[in-house]
Amino acid sequence: MAQPRNLIGGHVISALVGVTIAKICPPVIWLTAPLAVAFSIIAMQITKTLHPPGGATALIAVIGSEKVKALGYWYVLSPVLTGGLILLAVALIFNNLTPNRKYPTDGRFSRTFKWVTAPTRNVISKINQKRRKR
Repeated sequence: MAQPRNLIGGHVISALVGVTIAKICPPVIWLTAPLAVAFSIIAMQITKTLHPPGGATALIAVIGSEKVKALGYWYVLSPVLTGGLILLAVALIFNNLTPNRKYPTDGRFSRTFKWVTAPTRNVISKINQKRRKR
């Protein structure tokens, strides 16, 4: 479920839904909170970007502090999109350092991001070769 499409798409779609619900509905938390989470889950399922933490992203847009609510649709770009991209970059680097792990599991994306981890893999393989020679 935490593939790049789900990670980025799920959070961004949920943030859009959450901000829209916060702007359209009256500020009644027992109404807006479940609506935001439910509609975000429906939107993620329709777009095939289901990512369970996305429901919390929609919830934060509705029940967050006044600073979060004041961001409006900027909440989608920062912190949601930028945070998701940072998380994806970290996941790509650390999960592809060794040849034993592969992220994302879809080969199309793995080929695209090999250049990021190739130098580190080369260093690790040289270290392992030196250890074996000893």
